[in-house]
Amino acid sequence: MLPTPQKFTLLAGSAEGPTRLNAFDNALLRAGIGNVNLIRVSSILPPGAVEVKHLEIVPGSLMPTAYGTITSEIEGEVISAAVAVGIGEDGQYGVIMEFSGRCDRKQAEETVTEMATAAFKSRERHLARVLVQATEHRVGRIGCAFAAVALWY
Repeated sequence: MLPTPQKFTLLAGSAEGPTRLNAFDNALLRAGIGNVNLIRVSSILPPGAVEVKHLEIVPGSLMPTAYGTITSEIEGEVISAAVAVGIGEDGQYGVIMEFSGRCDRKQAEETVTEMATAAFKSRERHLARVLVQATEHRVGRIGCAFAAVALWY
């Protein structure tokens, strides 16, 4: 079993690429986690996890990550990805929500904030604050928008 992460950071990036995979890879690079191996996780922030603005990660590391991503080949289309971290009382676990869609950044931010609020309501917990990170991209040839909460030790 992996240890429980103690740190988290919110990231977002968008980019173009010659293929869908290259667009995704370039968006990861823009977000700052293009040189790690993502392990996609569901949406719970460990109790007591501390937000850090920048993670120093060894290339090739396995990184638990909750993320939303969208790739499009429709020239001129606006795509967005966003993540939100709902934080409750000190020392308790939080909730991470991810969203991606064919919309602008503002709509993505509003949607993911509503999702975090609903998640706390479903758990009958008090939501103290919500952290949000988002990106928007207008597609040229092949574009990708990516937003994530990376968890680290």
